[in-house]
Amino acid sequence: MTPHENHSHIPESRRLLILYGSQTGCAQDVAERIWREGIRRHFASEVLSMDDYDINELVHEKLVIFVCSTTGQGEEPDNMKKFWKFLLRKALPRDVLEQMEYTVFGLGDSSYQKFNFPSKKLYKRLSQLGAQGFFPRGDGDDQHYLGVDGTLNSWLQGMWETLLRKYPLSSGLEIIPQEVLLPPSYKLRFLDNPTEKPSTSNELETGFQLATLISNQRITHVEHFQDVRHIEIDISDMKNQGYNPGDVADILPRNLPEDVEAFIELMKWSDIADKEFVIEQNQPDRRVPVRLLGIKTIRNLFTYDLDFLGVPRRSFIEMLSYFTTDENETEKLREFCTTEGQDDFYTYANRVKRTTFEVLQDFHSPKISLDYLMDIFPIIRHRSFSISSSPTVHPSQVHLTVGIVQYKTKLQAPRTGVCTKWMAQLDQGSRIPIRFSKGTMKLPVTPVPTIFIGPGTGIAPMRSFIEERVNAGCMENYLFFGCRYTSMDYHYRQQWEEYAAKGQLKLYIAASRDQDEKIYVQHKLLEEGAMLWNLISHHEAVIFLSGNANRMQKDVNSALIEIIQIHGNMSEIEAISYLNSLEKFKRFQQECWF
Repeated sequence: MTPHENHSHIPESRRLLILYGSQTGCAQDVAERIWREGIRRHFASEVLSMDDYDINELVHEKLVIFVCSTTGQGEEPDNMKKFWKFLLRKALPRDVLEQMEYTVFGLGDSSYQKFNFPSKKLYKRLSQLGAQGFFPRGDGDDQHYLGVDGTLNSWLQGMWETLLRKYPLSSGLEIIPQEVLLPPSYKLRFLDNPTEKPSTSNELETGFQLATLISNQRITHVEHFQDVRHIEIDISDMKNQGYNPGDVADILPRNLPEDVEAFIELMKWSDIADKEFVIEQNQPDRRVPVRLLGIKTIRNLFTYDLDFLGVPRRSFIEMLSYFTTDENETEKLREFCTTEGQDDFYTYANRVKRTTFEVLQDFHSPKISLDYLMDIFPIIRHRSFSISSSPTVHPSQVHLTVGIVQYKTKLQAPRTGVCTKWMAQLDQGSRIPIRFSKGTMKLPVTPVPTIFIGPGTGIAPMRSFIEERVNAGCMENYLFFGCRYTSMDYHYRQQWEEYAAKGQLKLYIAASRDQDEKIYVQHKLLEEGAMLWNLISHHEAVIFLSGNANRMQKDVNSALIEIIQIHGNMSEIEAISYLNSLEKFKRFQQECWF
């Protein structure tokens, strides 16, 4: 069989379904790699997000590989929530999936306490419903020096060896070599006389609507190294779009016109950049994503839909190798994709955060076939930001507190974030694709004392909560805020000091660089240990923690354990257990990120 032959030649017993839950695109990328490798082994492979799959068909599936990432504090990704909720139904018979063989690969970060929880829970639940695991669960770990690929490659090798023993190739068939390019998922059909304008429809992605920017104000001092923005958005025109304190705003960014123009020139597509086409299905199991429907041009495809400024994943390097016209470049790209070349690739791409655009500047021989654009370049993903406003105080607005991503590596050009770079240049009146999703933190139903710990931009959800509570007349609010200098990055200082003056807020500021000895939020917590223990142990206080997880999260957790030990007269083991019980009963809620 050639790689161009249809699935109809493959026996139904060799159908392979790959389902993924992906928040940032990593798990989807892994799932699509498994899909391609399945095709090479002559499986009738299909790949979908869990929530796009018709779950009623699951009882008929014989062979399924699940890939899922971890988000928040051990939560499942948004596009597997419905699927997971269905699996948890108590009415499901214990043998409902007895016909299924499965395995699971999880993506997570072992520095988190709930490392790969969604994949672990999924593996266990499928077994409870009668499914048979054919291969041990795999754990991808961002902390591995090679990232996820550090464990994925060996897991895939063992998994495929197991599958081919169970489902051997028919006589005369061989695995399609890695050097052979598989057919594209989609095809571009150029239009002679289009009747519509090109689609700028990244807002058509599920739930997104356009809202209007009211203000985009820098709230850090102009001489401070970090640019943090307070952004206000008018949502009065949005339909059925309310939000609650602690919720999250998803923003769909765009690439800037000057970046798109530079990319088009690099790829030598200037003469066809504005020719109109539609994207059509080319593989039976690869539906065209909703946001890629309608009339497109290369210019607006790379403005609204396809990402060329993110750090490339292994799949990009693999696909690019098929289109190089220089043998040395082909060899180098393929070496990057081998197990032996993983270290070199990680050093080249991830360690310095090299962009896809910069890779294409380094490897300038590829002549990419336009039909493969969607197989090579990932779709621009939405970015999520904690909402920093109360819906009752600002009923027709949503506020965001956004740190503009810009930093230096060994590469000459500063590194920037695709979304925040776009947001930084937005003017009043700009239209922003936005939707709301549930956050991981929620205010208590009863008006108990509440302790807020939010250094840096971790202040965003705290502002939403505090505004809501102050508006409701709740006076026992305790805010521990961390910054570098009170004169540089003390976010929302005037608002906090006004609340404090009215007795609506107790304020504790840790400005780490305002004195010789560095003082962080955990030090302020320890100073107020007796008061905090009294609030927690005698007044049912709830603690919220938000911010960068790099070291802060561990340091704050350690401080809370020490407070419980000292003032609660407990051993370290007892204090850890006590803090874990607070978390279990939602009296300690954390939303931290790297």
